[in-house]
Parts: sequence; structure tokens; C-alpha cells
Amino acid sequence: MTEELMNNCRICPRECGADRLSGNRGVCRAPAEVMVARAALHAWEEPVISGKNGSGAVFFSGCSLGCIYCQNYEISAAAEPGRTQRAGMQSAELPGKAVSVRQLADIFLRLQDTEKANNINLVTATHYVPQTAEAIRLAKENGLRIPVVYNTSGYEKVSSLRMLEGLVDVYLPDFKYITPSLAQKCSRASDYPDRAEEALREMVRQRGEPVFGPEPGNEENRLILSGVIVRNLLLPGHVEESKKIVRYLHETYGNRIYISLMNQYTPMEAVRDDPLLSRKVTKREYERLVTYALEIGVENGFIQEGETAEESFIPAWNGEGVR
Repeated sequence: MTEELMNNCRICPRECGADRLSGNRGVCRAPAEVMVARAALHAWEEPVISGKNGSGAVFFSGCSLGCIYCQNYEISAAAEPGRTQRAGMQSAELPGKAVSVRQLADIFLRLQDTEKANNINLVTATHYVPQTAEAIRLAKENGLRIPVVYNTSGYEKVSSLRMLEGLVDVYLPDFKYITPSLAQKCSRASDYPDRAEEALREMVRQRGEPVFGPEPGNEENRLILSGVIVRNLLLPGHVEESKKIVRYLHETYGNRIYISLMNQYTPMEAVRDDPLLSRKVTKREYERLVTYALEIGVENGFIQEGETAEESFIPAWNGEGVR
């Protein structure tokens, strides 16, 4: 099945049709082989994911969305963020290491057994869904017990998410935009709002109400075992956009999901000339968003404390855990 999907790739909403089996790259720039840039403990997720032990984050190379402000651009794209390639176009090699399904499953098991991770955190695996599903299944057959978190931009196809049903325990999608023109400007994906709404509906259908349990060895902490946490990264100058997203999420799902409001936007070189995206989010902007969420009755949520942008949220892309 994986080979069939790779020779005319339509795994993500781009549906670019790249023949990845022949070495061609589509929008995501990924080959048929899974490329992993880092696989290690990660302490900077929501408290119910990281806990004290840390989340076992597997960062995949390439990305089907390609936001112009991407904080992980070093591994998400070999060229400038947001650039769309035609199907069949060749591109420079992605950073990271190619791993087989067996090797990916072994990485999951090492994070569980040796690193004592609280969960397996699949970061931007959209363009590798078939291989990732196989690896999760294989790892579970060989003793994987901790929850699997699917950490995504939210730009997903429902048919691809259904390959993960029964394998992923926690969905952790972004909801970046609700206005098509902003989605087009920042990610060249005017269909993002529609695709994100469809994807979130499917995620909630699969996982339902959130379930929590104690962190092993730190039982005063609670971790999410199953459910959906939706993230919104506040963009500078776009408080009203984030308010619309929060209202949509709250009115549609209420307490069936958690909403994570993020202030960690870090301006990167690619947006240095943008009048808004070239700066950090102000403290006042973030306070306005948090206050609004409280005013409309959001109860299940997370906020970030401290400075509104910390480069420490961006890991070192040194191949840790995959060498």
C-alpha cells in the first residue's frame, strides 16, 4: 500500500502527485524514505505532554505546508519556506537521516525504554503517514505502551488521518488561520481553513473526550493519555484572527478539546521585510487574546508564561537520536 501511495503522492491536501519512488520531490520535498532530523526528549510542549520526564519527540524532515515564518525551516525545507514545487521536480537533499520502517519503530522503542519518554511525539509526519502508521503498528507489536502524539500543522486529509485510527492516542494539531487570504499569504494554502476544520472533526471523532493519568515516577503531574489539544500560534498584528479561531473552536467543541494559546512566535530571516511578521508578539497582544478566551468561557486551555518569544523553543538540529 505504501508503495502505491508513493508513486503518485496525494497524501496531503496539496495532492501534488509526485512520484517519490522514482526520487522526485513534491511540495514537501520528501523522498519515499522517511527522513528524521532529531529523535530525543523534548521538554517544551504543553505540561500534560512533556511532564517532567519529557516527550519523545521525533522531528521529521520536510513539510507539506511551508509557512513563510517557519521556526523549523532548517529541517522543513531545503529552499525558502513557502515555495511550492511542481510534481516531479527534483530538489536539494533534506537534512536528516533516512530510516526504514523497522528503524523508525526501533527509535520509538528506544525513546520509551531507554530515554523513559512520556510519549512518542510525531512532529510533522504528514507526508510520511503510511510509513509512520506501519512503524507504530510494528512498535506496538514489540512492546510500545506509551501514548503516541500526532503533532501536526493541521493541514491534513481525512483519508490520511484514518490510516492512523487506533494507532494515535493524542492529536496535537495547529489551527493557524481561519481567513483564506492570510493562509494564502503565509502558507500558500488558501484552502487551509477548510482542510483544518475537516481534519479536526476527524481527530475528535477518533479520540473523543480527553483522558488523563499520572506521570510515571512523578504522580503529582498528570499527562494526557488520549484526546485532542488544538494549538494556535498568535502571529504579530493578528490578534483578531486568533480570536476568531478561538471562538470557532470553543463554539464547535467546547470542553471536548483543549486549546493551547502560544506566544512563542520567533521572527526568522525569511520574513525580515514583512511589516508585521518581522517582529515578536507583544505582551499586550497576547494578553488581549488570553483575556478574550476567558471572556467567552474557554475552560480547558493552556497559556505560555514569560517572554513572548524564546529561541530555546527551537531545538538544535544535530541529528540527535538518529545517527
